This record gives sequence, C-alpha cells and structure tokens, in this order.
Amino acid sequence: MESQIKKIHQQLVSKQITCTTLVQEKLDLLKQNKYNSVNSLLDTLALNLASKVDAKIANNEEIGLLEGIPFGIKDVYMLQGTYTTASSKLLKNYKSAYTASAIQKLLDAGAIPIVKENCDSFGHGSSSENTIFGAVKNAINPELVAGGSSGGSAVNVAKEYTVFSIGGDTGGSIRQPAGYNHIYGLKPTYGRISRYGLMAYASSTDCVGPLAKSVEDIRILLNVMSGKDPKDQTSITSTEISEKAILNNNIKTIGYFKNFIESEAIDPKIKADFLTSIEKIKATGIKVKALDFFKSDILVSTYYTLAMAETASNLSRLDGTNYGNRIEAENLIETYAVTRSENFSEETKRRIVGGNQVLSQGFSDEIYLKGLALRDQISENFKKDFEEVDIILSPVTPSTPPKIGESLKDPHAMYLSDAYTVGFSLGQLPTLTVPQGTATGLQITAAKNNDELVLKFANFLKETI
Repeated sequence: MESQIKKIHQQLVSKQITCTTLVQEKLDLLKQNKYNSVNSLLDTLALNLASKVDAKIANNEEIGLLEGIPFGIKDVYMLQGTYTTASSKLLKNYKSAYTASAIQKLLDAGAIPIVKENCDSFGHGSSSENTIFGAVKNAINPELVAGGSSGGSAVNVAKEYTVFSIGGDTGGSIRQPAGYNHIYGLKPTYGRISRYGLMAYASSTDCVGPLAKSVEDIRILLNVMSGKDPKDQTSITSTEISEKAILNNNIKTIGYFKNFIESEAIDPKIKADFLTSIEKIKATGIKVKALDFFKSDILVSTYYTLAMAETASNLSRLDGTNYGNRIEAENLIETYAVTRSENFSEETKRRIVGGNQVLSQGFSDEIYLKGLALRDQISENFKKDFEEVDIILSPVTPSTPPKIGESLKDPHAMYLSDAYTVGFSLGQLPTLTVPQGTATGLQITAAKNNDELVLKFANFLKETI
C-alpha cells in the first residue's frame, strides 16, 4: 500500500479535503466501532488542532508532512491533560501531568492525536483481553483476539480509524498484534526512541514504536520520533533514514532459526507458508542460511523471568498513595494490600507475584541472575549470527490468533505465543512485522542500530512475496 501520510498530506495541501472534516470522519468511525479499541476519544483537542491546520492552509502557509494527520496512542503514554488509564481499574481516573517525549515530537510535527487506545492492562498480556474496557476484537475476524498488548492500536490502523498508531513493545506487543491484524508494526533498536512518558513494564526491553499500513509510513514516523533525549538515559543518537536508502536492496544473505521451524508447537500451515517464502527469496539470488538458536521455551522463560522481576519493581509505586484508586482499610499496610489486590488485573497480579518470587532471597541467585546470564548469551549469539547474515527472517507467531476467552483460560499458552518475538527483545534488536508470507506475517530482524536494513528488506519483500 502507498504511504497514507503522503496521500493525505497532498489532499490537504491541494484542498481536496479539510483537516476538520478528516478528523471528524475518523472520530465518527471510532465512536461507532464495535471492536473495543477505544478507551477515550480526544475529540475536543483534535478538532481544535484541526481548525488551526485548516487556517494555515487557508492562508496558503506551508504545512509539514505530518501536520493534520490523525493518529492513535496506546493508553500507556502520557499526554498532558488526558486520561491515561493503562486499561486498569487502578488508574481509570488518572490524568497525565505531562506528555511523553515520543508523543511530543509527533505533536511538534503537527500530527493530531484523536484517541487513547485499548490494551492489556499495563501491557500485561498477548491478547488485549486483560482490560477493564472489554476484550479488543480482531480486525479481520471479531471472534478472535486482536493480539497484545497493543491490540487496540493495531485494530484502529487495520480498520483505518487512525492513519497510524503508537504502540509499545516489550516482548512482542507491537509485532504480534500487527501480525494478527495484517499491518506493519516496528520495534526499533532499544533506545532509538525515548521511553520517557511511557508507563514502564520491563525497562530493559520496553520500546516505543509505530503501527501503520506501509513501510514508508513506518520510516517517516521512526525518523520523527528517534533521537537522544536528556530525560531518558537509555536513549541513543541515531541517523535519519532516507526514502532513497530503503529502495535499493543490497542484502546478500538472510538466515532463519531452524529450531523455530522444526518446533512441534508451530502450526503446519504457518511452517509451510514460511518455507514457501524462503524459497521465493532464494529464487531472487539471495543466499539463505539455517541458523541454530536457543530453544523457544528457553527464550520465553528467560524473558518472563526478567520481565516479571522488572514489572514487580516498576509497579511497586502504584499503591494508592500518590496515584490511582485508593481503597481505605484499617491501617496503612492493609490499605496498600487491598488497593493493589482489588485494582490490579489477575494477569498483573500474577506477574507481580512471579517477579517478587524470582527477586526474593534464596531464589534470585538461582533464577534471576541465571536469567541475566542467559540474556547475555542470547545477545552474544545474535552478534555471531549477524557476522554470517544480513537479516534474520522468522514467523511472527507459531500459531494463528485464538478465539476470545481461550487465552484467559490458559496463561501458559498465552506466554508461549510470544515464543518467536521475545528473543529479539532480549537482544534489543530492530524488528519489523510485515503482513506477508504467513497468516500472521513475517518478522524481519537486523543487528542493533541497523533499522534501515529492516525497512530496506521489507520493501524488497513487497515485490517478492
């Protein structure tokens, strides 16, 4: 698909449409939608910003490429003066006191936020069912889950309720719902986009990223949001990626993890479609190399060990004292306990308990420190792989989306649905889901800071598969 951002920009500049009309159309679609993708509409803010864009165009003033483009925000990002609930009971009435750095960059570029989007509470889930706003329904088949935790963001893009959305990816939370809803979703190199103003889940793997319908839109958004931020010490300086740079494919060798494909857990159709895609790539002259990697169950257990430990630490601040829906009890300790017990979802409580367990005395050496060591080994393995190949290609998920309700009955199966995404998160690598190749897409991964190569190969795949 062509760039929606560029198409709408031309329509605005040539006065084929007005920004106010465009924004109102999107707001009307969001109001009518039956996919549970909306937590709150930003209609007053959006229409006010749209009128300013229309005034500039009427005065024949130049507008930027993103100016007047309506977008959605996963409800874990701060946007000053708006509700930021994390789809949780605890924060259902919380309003942001400031704006996240990545969102501010989009606002500075003139993009217009129109909706805060439904997600798994605090990002805890792979289906967008763990939410007080109701399970998000898949854009292709409403009986299935939308994926998570950025399910609302993916659905809004897929249904064209937003031109693009900003999700958050910790272990696959952009890439997996992008695959389930047949759109593009990018987890950039860790630190390329500032995390300031994103509610922390697991700080060592949390990434800000865009969901959109074209590679070009992903490139535009990545450039706008990237950059060093003094408010985030993990953020890094990066080079802008030009449109020309991603048009010419110079990739010579790609790899895939044979244990992913030989796993008993993979759906036979996804396996067959993936291998067909590999053959089509080979036919273009690109060399394909089968790689050895950690077993998927080791990746999942390593990721969840570290992610649960970090979320237990990050969410310890939410006790009803400074933030959220406080429930009074007989004493302070009881107030903390009741507030957290009543206001956190079952999945969030499961992750906090698991995290405190692996950090506790007697367990931290055996479990947590072992997880850290395994993460280092995984990163080293990636370094060696990228000495042999330019790109690693993989399925996004081992299976197709489950029906709504099934994941809630079997949390273990939900965790295993992340088997092909969490390894790249642990390695802090740039990874893009493309809506091609299998029922839930393909995942393109490159070495750290090589986001350009990921976009380049995505463009190549559009013509190849």
